[in-house]
Amino acid sequence: MKRPFLFSVTLLFSFSVIHSLAQPSFTGLERVLKTPRHYVACYTTESPVIDGNISDVVWENAVWSEFFRNIEGDLKPEPPLRTRMKMLWDDQYLYIAAELEEPHVWAYLENHDDIVYHDNDFEIFIDPENTAHQYFEIEFNARNTVLDLFMTKPYRNGGGALISWDVTGMKSAVQVQGSLNNASDTDKCWTVEIAIPISAVTFYNSSVRPRDGRIWRINFSRVEWHTDIIDGKYVRRKDGSGRNLPEENWVWSPQGIINMHAPETWGYLQFSKETKQADAPQFAMPYSEKQRPYLWLIYHRQKEYFGKNRKYASTLAELGIQPSVFNIDGKENTLSMEATDRQFSAVIESAESRISINDEGLARAAGMRRNE
Repeated sequence: MKRPFLFSVTLLFSFSVIHSLAQPSFTGLERVLKTPRHYVACYTTESPVIDGNISDVVWENAVWSEFFRNIEGDLKPEPPLRTRMKMLWDDQYLYIAAELEEPHVWAYLENHDDIVYHDNDFEIFIDPENTAHQYFEIEFNARNTVLDLFMTKPYRNGGGALISWDVTGMKSAVQVQGSLNNASDTDKCWTVEIAIPISAVTFYNSSVRPRDGRIWRINFSRVEWHTDIIDGKYVRRKDGSGRNLPEENWVWSPQGIINMHAPETWGYLQFSKETKQADAPQFAMPYSEKQRPYLWLIYHRQKEYFGKNRKYASTLAELGIQPSVFNIDGKENTLSMEATDRQFSAVIESAESRISINDEGLARAAGMRRNE
């Protein structure tokens, strides 16, 4: 009996030492380790009527999310106005309802694919494949003007917004609890109700379509401008140089940086086939999601290294990432990397899964095809 006891003590000691050595490597990138918010969406057998009224009985089967926070999380104060959302799904649509507290509801942009965030708006970001590439952004203002776009990859990696892409078949509606563009009164809020066709954001890719237990990456943002009332109209407030003051960015899952185009920081949407919230399971974090932060650590350290040296590091040791073998939940993982001056790829591997990342921030199960 003594030998197993000694072995367990040695294993526990090794686990502690490994983590005490590995953890400092995240200094300055603690946001990479932070667990995002998560939401379990129930299945619905009855479709909500998309009219902007989110108090109908169908929505009683969906719980409200936490109130939105500043995009930088604990680095900034809590938003003065409350925002929350809820979700349901069926075989055809992902349904989203949101409520935005607002004493002065205004929106002036009217044309599809106008730059909607120049008004106050509500935004949805969806990455069904969880690769941080090929994701979708959809924006709504308080008059239900829509900007929808597709990103092949984030702006940081040279991606550009494909605004010509449309969410074919999407239904949306807005209701204002008060009046729109009336600066003489005080409003309560505006609500938006949305049905996003599953086919529009999966390209008919059956491997990422919702099913019981499947997870997507998703986040929601609210852009709120500082405004003045001039001649009865809402006008974005300017600084002493005549430039618009920066907008407020309030999000469901705080990202730690002022940049929505960092899909690795978004929250998790888990689909449940249960039709009642009381029967829905608790969110379950896949093991692979516990591995991914180590790949994003390599990615960000390499970008820092390149910024200083105009080339990528050739070894993990040059990035200060040691050891390369460590435990996650008591299971051994190995980090490896191949690099040239201009490119790199890294892999984390365990008995559970094997995931890779490259210099463009494409993260996926190692060896899988792009749309697998």
